[in-house]
Amino acid sequence: MGKIMNAVLQPNDPAAIRPFQRSVPETELIEMRKRINATRWPEQEPITDVPQRVSLATLQKLAGYWGTEYDWRPCAARLSALPQFITEIDGVDIHFVHVRSKHENALPIIVTHGWPGSLVEQLKIIDPLTNPTAHGASASDAFHVVIPSRPGCGFSGKPASAGWDCPHIAQACSPPTGLGLDESRAFERLAFFFARGLSYAQQMATHPVALCGIGDSPVGLAAWFLDNELWSDELLARAFEGQGEGLTRDDLLDNITFTWLTNTAISSARLYRENRLPFFAPMGVTVPIAVSAFPDETFQVPRSWAERAYPRLIHYNKVAKGGHFAAWEQPGLLSEEVRAGFRSLRNLLPDEHRAHDVPVVSFGGRGGQ
Repeated sequence: MGKIMNAVLQPNDPAAIRPFQRSVPETELIEMRKRINATRWPEQEPITDVPQRVSLATLQKLAGYWGTEYDWRPCAARLSALPQFITEIDGVDIHFVHVRSKHENALPIIVTHGWPGSLVEQLKIIDPLTNPTAHGASASDAFHVVIPSRPGCGFSGKPASAGWDCPHIAQACSPPTGLGLDESRAFERLAFFFARGLSYAQQMATHPVALCGIGDSPVGLAAWFLDNELWSDELLARAFEGQGEGLTRDDLLDNITFTWLTNTAISSARLYRENRLPFFAPMGVTVPIAVSAFPDETFQVPRSWAERAYPRLIHYNKVAKGGHFAAWEQPGLLSEEVRAGFRSLRNLLPDEHRAHDVPVVSFGGRGGQ
């Protein structure tokens, strides 16, 4: 992300960035709704003794709303209102949002997304981070926020050759002994994930083109996105029962529609094909790290594991609620955590180094672990 940081630090350099805006023709929205409403549904699933991660009934509720009532235009307006740019990195155009804070000495921060996902998930935290005084925090907590779209996702270019990897292909592990309570809970969830929740990653890592159906059917894409998260069924049920906690129906459909309209279902899945390192393994990270452990994450990382994985751990907190897509589900809590996590880092950095020591934050999606 060095060139993006150069664009941030030299915003008036035309060689570094190109302004970007794109609108979606109404004809594409009409075609999407036509496909949704023409979905050929399977029969009701007969299995009742094993929990279904995403049920036929939930998908039919989603499609009924998506194909008739859902309106993409409010999300499109939020995107269009943001400063957006394109810069070429190693032959691929990388799209990013760059929102500067009005406060002096704001700290630049890159916030990335994983899979399934897009920059849509991060929109709710832009104002709390760039404008903290409007959200009960101090001007000294301000950030300049940069949100890139990963290669093959959203408005970024699709790599034409291999090499754009992110180290998260799963590997098996054996149960260790002498675990504490938090460690035992985390291991139980990890064991369940490797046994029951890893198939989507293996499919995308080995046969991504075989998933072409999710690029041809809006409902197929929705089912694939919604099925990947092990503890999402309750969240989805809340969304379609009209409850306000967590995500709404429109939140879910904004993200899926963005992927459909940019035709990036398959190109974003290739991220898993590129990866060579395992899930959930220490990566030798030596930069300062802040960890916020959300209870409904794939596993709530124990402090002891975070301390061993990150020798320069500057912040650890077990958050009261929220899950895998924290910036999307709980933007207020996540913004508070980002401020708290990097507050000590600000104090360590002389003013002349603040603009060059840029924290990178990754939220959500297996590709963003």
